[in-house]
Amino acid sequence: MALKLFSRQKEAANPPSRPPSSPPQATPPKKVSFEPAPQEVFPDDPLLAMLQMERFSVLVHDRDVTLQHADGTAILQEAISRLESQLALVPHGIVNVPRTLGARPGEDEEDVEVKPYLLAIHTVTNAQFQKFVDAGCYEDLKLWPEDIWPHLIELHDQTDRPGPRYWREGRHDRRLSDHPVVGISWYEARAYAKWVGLRLPTEAEWQMAASWHIKSSADILRRFPWGDAMDATRCNIWLSGRGGTCPVDAYPEGAAPNRVLQLVGNVWEWTSTEFQITDDDGNEVFGEMPMYTIRGAAFDTYFEAQATAEFRTGQISLARAHNVGFRCAMDLSQAVWLND
Repeated sequence: MALKLFSRQKEAANPPSRPPSSPPQATPPKKVSFEPAPQEVFPDDPLLAMLQMERFSVLVHDRDVTLQHADGTAILQEAISRLESQLALVPHGIVNVPRTLGARPGEDEEDVEVKPYLLAIHTVTNAQFQKFVDAGCYEDLKLWPEDIWPHLIELHDQTDRPGPRYWREGRHDRRLSDHPVVGISWYEARAYAKWVGLRLPTEAEWQMAASWHIKSSADILRRFPWGDAMDATRCNIWLSGRGGTCPVDAYPEGAAPNRVLQLVGNVWEWTSTEFQITDDDGNEVFGEMPMYTIRGAAFDTYFEAQATAEFRTGQISLARAHNVGFRCAMDLSQAVWLND
């Protein structure tokens, strides 16, 4: 079902993007120039178009339909190959999620068991999200929860075209094609993940990937994906001195043991977990809008204590901050090729 929500222009107020106790956020830099990414043309053939759109998980999940295509076997093999190169296994483990805002490591925590799952090695890039925009997904109501429909018209770029907040004319800056997409709300991240046949990781799953707290006799718990000591040469935070986002494949020396990159730094990452918090007296804190947990710190994170596997904060669901992106996850049961 499609609805032409962007046939008229409307000035929408952006909701505040900083929840209580959220990391300090700098004003996004003003770009002196903009080089729009070229329009991508998708094939008329639906399955070939899905392959170009990188909807690999959908092709694999609907493998019976895929195999009916004249080139179905080749398309399916290509989709599986791409998924294998993009996803990494996060093992079974237990993480300690803080219950209160001010809790320090070891204080007032909840033990959460995490089952094995697959996590994207990279955060979603501008180039990847461009396919979602070009496919008209902002007008595909099947991708959005009904309660957000009235707000879809507010999810526009600098020129009132549907797309991330800092794009123009529905295009990203081609010089940032391999940088993480930012300026997207939780709903936009969720819709993209659904469109490609994946999902957002839970907060506990994300922390498991970053801390690598596997169940073993060693009982190893990392404060950072690469070890126990902060090293600004392994991640993109304020101390690293970049002053902005970097390509999603940068800092390979900061990878987790399973090759997942930039779990600390570059951009904060949306998770699927609501940011439900309590004060020090155990009373639940409520906000005017739903909030979701973001993890991992960003290029402008100043305090090292916020750039760890354990630190948690949240954003309201419609926030479209300049330093928040996302990555996708997959249930292990969906990876049917592993059982072939």
